[in-house]
Formats: sequence, C-alpha cells, structure tokens
Amino acid sequence: MSTIALDPAAVRRRFSALDRTLAFFDGPGGTQVPDEVIDAIAGYLRESNANVSGPYETSRSTEALVEDSRAAGASFLGCGAEEVIFGANMTTLNFALTRTVGRELEAGDEIVVTQLDHDGNVSPWLELARDLGLEVRFAAIRDDTTLDLDDLASQLSDRTRVVAYPWASNAVGTLVDVAQVAELAHEAGALAWVDAVHYAPHGPIDVAAAGIDVLLCSPYKFFGPHLGLGFARAELLQRWRPYKVRPAANEPLGHRFETGTLAHELLAGFVAGELRAARPADHGRASADIRVQPPGSDPGRGGNAIGRARLRRLARELLRGRGDEAPRPPGWRRARGDRPLQHGLRGRGTAGRARRAVIFPARTRHDSVTHARAARR
Repeated sequence: MSTIALDPAAVRRRFSALDRTLAFFDGPGGTQVPDEVIDAIAGYLRESNANVSGPYETSRSTEALVEDSRAAGASFLGCGAEEVIFGANMTTLNFALTRTVGRELEAGDEIVVTQLDHDGNVSPWLELARDLGLEVRFAAIRDDTTLDLDDLASQLSDRTRVVAYPWASNAVGTLVDVAQVAELAHEAGALAWVDAVHYAPHGPIDVAAAGIDVLLCSPYKFFGPHLGLGFARAELLQRWRPYKVRPAANEPLGHRFETGTLAHELLAGFVAGELRAARPADHGRASADIRVQPPGSDPGRGGNAIGRARLRRLARELLRGRGDEAPRPPGWRRARGDRPLQHGLRGRGTAGRARRAVIFPARTRHDSVTHARAARR
C-alpha cells in the first residue's frame, strides 16, 4: 500500500493563522486559509480593483481573473467552465436556483429531500413549496445514519420534480451514494440536486461521472475564502429563465445566475488556493502541498482528496481514544420525519455540538445538561 509523507511543519508555515496557542477544532466552521490566499485577495484590491467591461488595464485584469475562476471551479467539479456559478455562499445560491427552477413547477409537484440534509438544502424547498403549493417529502435514514434508499425510492412518484440530497452529512459524516440516488431521481424524471459542502474537503468530485444535475459547495471549507460555488448542467442553464437585470450578459451560461457584481477579490483568493493546491510545491509535493493527492489521482478532478482509507483510519483512531463503549453524544436523537438529522443534535451551532460530543462525553442526563450549560458560557 502506497503512503504519502507529509511535513506538518512545512504546511504550518503557510498558515499565519496558526501562529497562536489555539486549537481549531470546529471543522464544520470552515478551514483557515494559507497565506497565498490572503496575499491574492489583498493583491487584487491593491493592483486590479475594478469592474468588468471597462477599456482599461484593471478591468481587463478583472475579466481575466473571472475566467481563471471559472476554469478553477470547472477543474474542481469536473464540469465545463460555462457550467460554473459563483455566489455569496451555498445557501444564497440555493435559494436563487430553487426560485429559478420554480418557474417550471406547478401546484401539486413534489420535492424529495432527506433527513441527512443540512437545512441549506431543505428550507429553500420548503419556502418554494409554500409559495407554489408544492409538496416536500422527507426520505428517512437508518439506525446507522445511512440514507434509507428503499424509503427514498418509495417517496418518488410521477409528480416528483427534484430529489435534493447531500453527498455527505454535515451532522454525522455519513456518505451517500450520489450516483445511485441520481439514477433513482432520473428514473422518476426528476433532477438530482446535491449539497456537497461537507463532502468537498474530503473526496474527489466529478459531476459528470456521478450523473448530477445541480451541485453546490463552499470554498471556505477547503482552504478558500467565503464564497458559494455551484454547478448546473449546461442544458438546464440554457433552458432556465434567470432572475437578472436586463443589461447583464447571457454568456457564459453560469453568469446568467450571478446577480450583480461578483466579489472579485474573493475569486482571486479562490484561484490562488485552487492552483496552489493542484501543483507540486517547489521543494516537493510530499513536503508542502496542503491537500495531499492519492498516488495516481488527477489533482484537477480529485481536488483535495487525501483518500477515504486514510480518513477512515484517522476516524477509527479518534473513536478508539474515546473507547468502544463510549456513549452517544449528549443531545443525540433520531430526526423527526419532517426535520433533518442536523436538527436532532441540540445545541447552538456546530461548535457547541463538537464540544459536547468530544470534550464532554457525558455519562448521565444530569451530566449532559451540566456540560451543555458550561459549553455555552
């Protein structure tokens, strides 16, 4: 079995944010960014700050940056550059795109979501259902927190228009067979609409191979700035009528769904992070690249994958430290039929859940309440 050497000191030197006595243990809260991302953001504001379509140097530089951003996004997602969409964040993009597809829906149409979903892939559909008279159905999960594909299949009908589901659960980390769910969706004549926010930092994405119609993720989860990154198949982008101002360009296709001026400085940071992670370091990939590639993988398509086997090994070591008989985290319970599992983990945000699950493995209900109150102070 091949192994890859990683020099933690070389990686640490690239993150000024780590020069402090603080342990960053809130994975769902996002990653820190390497200094080259910070430098690229500041450099754009110093040297190229402008809008597009101007007959001068800084505007032309900005136009080139936007093109580079689409190319970097396409490489990361495994799609065409014209299929890339940028936005403020995943949730904002999802609300915008769900409103767009809503123009093709009518009262009585059905949307299927899952109990594994983050609410960013649930509430947009619930609000759309309230506006248009749609029905939203929830696919159940099993006791082991995997998606119940039989239950999902039973929820599909000739009125199903979209199946929205995660590639991985942000609450418990469960992986979903995205290609299989996409196949079920397509057999019902529905779109496969994927939230890849939690998965993108950990595994390769190839939307074409997975048969996905729409996918959304967040670069701040993989060493980039706070942005939303999306994909939709070209024929959908061509067919959908976008919400846009009349002077906004219709090409490339993804640009139709980017309202207003993009955050160009953040695109500069995104490009810097993606290009730096994909190419070998000057003194060797093994010593300094942030996102280690498995041998033989394509860094453009594999993005930041370090290999599922290694992740599983690290997870086993972490759980072994707690002991095989450790109780479930305080606040654990199954989700209700109309709520994602995320809502079944009581607490104020991901940091609170992490503290209670790892730092405070309570043994009694009284201890759980005491620790939860302490964690919120």
